[in-house]
Amino acid sequence: MTTLALGPSWLDPDYLLNQFGLWGLLVIVFAESGLLIGFFLPGDSLLFTTGLLITTNKLDTPLWLACVLICLAAILGDQAGYLFGKKVGPSLFNRPDSKLFKQENVVKAHDFFEKYGPKSLVLARFVPIVRTFTPIIAGVSGMRYRSFITFNIIGGVMWGAGVTLLGAWLGNIEFVHKNIEAILILIVLISVVPIAIEFLRARSKSKKAASDEGAGAPGTPPAQQRGRHAKR
Repeated sequence: MTTLALGPSWLDPDYLLNQFGLWGLLVIVFAESGLLIGFFLPGDSLLFTTGLLITTNKLDTPLWLACVLICLAAILGDQAGYLFGKKVGPSLFNRPDSKLFKQENVVKAHDFFEKYGPKSLVLARFVPIVRTFTPIIAGVSGMRYRSFITFNIIGGVMWGAGVTLLGAWLGNIEFVHKNIEAILILIVLISVVPIAIEFLRARSKSKKAASDEGAGAPGTPPAQQRGRHAKR
């Protein structure tokens, strides 16, 4: 296996799995699924690499067991995030920025949750950063626990088992196995596409709002201007 060329070496999925094994993987999945400090962890590429290492016999864990434990860690992580959000409540939106916490991440997750409702718990699983904050926002908003746990389980299984099985399946393809570093980089890039789209969309909205404000700035009203032209 090669070293992932994106980010620091200690975030390289191969390095993490070699150093901490399956139990380290489960801790990372749990943290990224619902703890504020876990938003920067490489969830997607880590699950993909896990499936690939298992199918190539470089990780001595049955695939079915890895999938079950990963799904369980993901579901419990969201559960912890939901309970944290329910306890902290609106004060989360007043928390000052720090190196590990950015208010804009909470706002993005809140907007995502408001837009998609309960199903955001499933969709957010596949969006880095947003998947960490969405269960917390669900708790803050007072989402019914029965709805939360239902969508939490669905999302946890689809993401946890789905990405791991995808890695295991593609790991049997010779091209993927020979170009694993490029594949991992592609996964990372694909995973940040939704964030880039949201950033560009927000930037476009802010520019439009600024333009509208400029058009409505103090001056001669358009109606009066038209009247003057008519007199001429």
